[in-house]
Order: sequence, then C-alpha cells, then structure tokens
Amino acid sequence: MSKLSIVIVNYNTKQLLDDCLASLFAAESPEGGLEIIVVDNASADGSQAMVKEKYPSVVLIESDENLGFSKANNRGTAVATGEYVLFLNSDTRVAPDALAKPVNYLKQNPKAGALTVKLIYPNGERDPDNHRGFPTPWNALCHFSGLSKLMPNNPAFNGYFQSYADFESIHPVPVIAGSYMMMPMPLCRELGGWDEIYFFYGEDIDFCYRINQAGYEIIYYPEVEVIHYKGASSGLRKESAHLAKPPRETRIKVAKESVRAMQIFYGKFYKQQYPWLLTAVVLSGIRLRGWFRILKHQLT
Repeated sequence: MSKLSIVIVNYNTKQLLDDCLASLFAAESPEGGLEIIVVDNASADGSQAMVKEKYPSVVLIESDENLGFSKANNRGTAVATGEYVLFLNSDTRVAPDALAKPVNYLKQNPKAGALTVKLIYPNGERDPDNHRGFPTPWNALCHFSGLSKLMPNNPAFNGYFQSYADFESIHPVPVIAGSYMMMPMPLCRELGGWDEIYFFYGEDIDFCYRINQAGYEIIYYPEVEVIHYKGASSGLRKESAHLAKPPRETRIKVAKESVRAMQIFYGKFYKQQYPWLLTAVVLSGIRLRGWFRILKHQLT
C-alpha cells in the first residue's frame, strides 16, 4: 500500500483551487489511493463553500486567520494518513500521471527524501524556482550582481538557478519549491515538518536544507509536468497578476516576509559557516532588494 496524502494551502484562490482539485480527481491515483486535505487560511472569496459543495470527499480545515504557509501545511499533515505526502500549491494543475509515477519512483528509491516534477508556466516556460542551489553567500552574490545572467551556463557563477542542468533528465537537485514537493511521510514527521518561524517564502529552502542534512537526496523528476500559475496568493508575481491581486496590505506583508525569510535562513544555517562580513554584505543586498519590492506594493 502506498496511500498518498495531498496537502493544499489555500488563500483567496477559489477558481484556481477549483481547477487544481478537478485536475487531481482526474489524475491516476497511486496504488493505495489518495486523500486530499485543503487547509484554508481564512479566505474571503468563498473558497470554503466551493470545496464543501463540489468536493465533499476533500478534508477541509478552516482557519479563522492566515496562518502562513508552514503552519498551515503542518496542520494538514497532522491529520494526514498517507505513507507519502504531496505539498501542492492551489495555483497548480496536475497532469494525469503527476501522482502515480512520482510515488512509484519514491517507492523504488528509498534514498530519495523528496521529489518534484517539471513545473511549467501556462506559456510553457519552466519555473526556475523549482530547481535551485542553496543561497550561499557566493551564489547569492552572483545572483544579485547579475554575474549568473552573464554566465548562465557556468556552474561556478550560476549555482543558484543552475540553468546549465539537463532539465529533461532525472537527477538530484539541492532545492525545490514547496509548490510541488512529494516526500515519504515518516521522513516529514522525523524532521518535524515545516519550520513555522517562516510565514511565507524561505520555508521550502529550509526544509530542503534539513532533508540534505539528514542524508537524503532531493530528486528533480521531469517525466511529468504540472502547470504552475505562480504567486496567486501572494500577489508578488507578474505571472499570475491577471488571475488574482490580493489586497495591498497582504502584498506588503508578503514582501516583508520574503526579506525576513532570508534573514532567518542565514542566521539558522550560515551564520557559523561564513565570515560575518560576507554574510552582512549578502543580507544588505537582500534588504535593499526587499526595500524596492516593498516600496512597489506600497505605491500600488
């Protein structure tokens, strides 16, 4: 038996969530079946009523406040009963083989601690955030300075997005996104789930770091594709600006959290590994970039 639990965190993405759930019910179920758990972060767009009316078999957990991504995912896994768990964004639409094939791969490869698939935008472009290196000071400096764009095929200078990789082959990757992250449930529980100190952004990098620390590989599995509308809940992404625009207060909060997330990550994992001056330079770059992002949403 290999029952799969799918945990979806939703915040004001009613139509996208509907499309996501419809695609899940149309997909091939893994051996042992699946359960779908939606954790709603106090949506005000009727998402909860839609789930109850159209998908009565879905386990709906309703929160009276926005818990953030990590805490909501942990609430979902607390009631999950599967041998494997898939953390899936509400702004995705899965292919018919996007559940059974990845579960089978994990069953056959016990050293795989997590797996993702090929996430693509509606226009067919690959989502680069789903195949990354860790934001070490060097990788971050190359990324923020533009060196990675000047030399995209050089591993020494493009260690963050790793655009030199073969995206058609199955291979290990340091960091994947929480948009589609499948893993064995025992490992998820062993690692304590998602770190709830993060509200939004950075929590997937943190989780991947701990999976690597535990001695497991994270697998990029491009044999199936999943459409990702990207950032519909946060309102920070141009890819989904035409689909959803959260309130200004939400966008500003998420922008601030994106800065705080990197500060948390560096303090947690890199503070003792690198000279303080180098880390300070990187964090200053993150704060500066974040300031412009926050200002943009304060003015719109």
